[in-house]
Amino acid sequence: MGQEEPDLYRDTWVRYLGYANEVGESFRPLVPVPVVWASYGVATAYVTADAIDKGRKAATAHTQDPTRVGVAVVDTFVWQSLASVAIPGFTINRLCAASLALLGSLTRWPLPVRRWTTTALGLAAIPLIITPIDRTVDFLMDSSLRKLYGTPGEPPTAH
Repeated sequence: MGQEEPDLYRDTWVRYLGYANEVGESFRPLVPVPVVWASYGVATAYVTADAIDKGRKAATAHTQDPTRVGVAVVDTFVWQSLASVAIPGFTINRLCAASLALLGSLTRWPLPVRRWTTTALGLAAIPLIITPIDRTVDFLMDSSLRKLYGTPGEPPTAH
C-alpha cells in the first residue's frame, strides 16, 4: 500500500499558524492591540481552514453519510477553537499580565525591560502549555460533545 498523504494542517509548517494568537498575546506588552487581534484572525483562519479540510476529507471518504461530514467539521472546529485559540490565548494573556504586574511590584527594572521579559516568558510558556491543554480539551470533548455523536470521530491532534 502507498504512504498516506501528509495532513497539510497537522503535518506541515501550516500548523504553526495555530500558534499565532499565543505569540500575539506574548507580544501584547510591546505591540498595539490591533496586532494582537490580527494574530487571533490568523489563528481563527487556520482553525476554519482545518475544519473545512476535515469536512472535505469526510465527504470524500463517506459519500453516503453527510452526517459524518458535519461531525468532522464541528468536532475539528470546536476542538481547534478551544485547544488552539481560546484556552491558550487566555492562558498566555493571564500569564503575561501577571508577570508584568509582578515584575512591576518586585523589581525596579525599567518598563521596557519588564515588557520584554514578560514577552520572553509568554513565548517560553507556549511549548509548556500545549500538551496539557490538548489533553484537557480531548477529555472535555470526549465527556460532552462527542457523546452526542454516538461514536466519536477521530479526535484532532495538537495544533
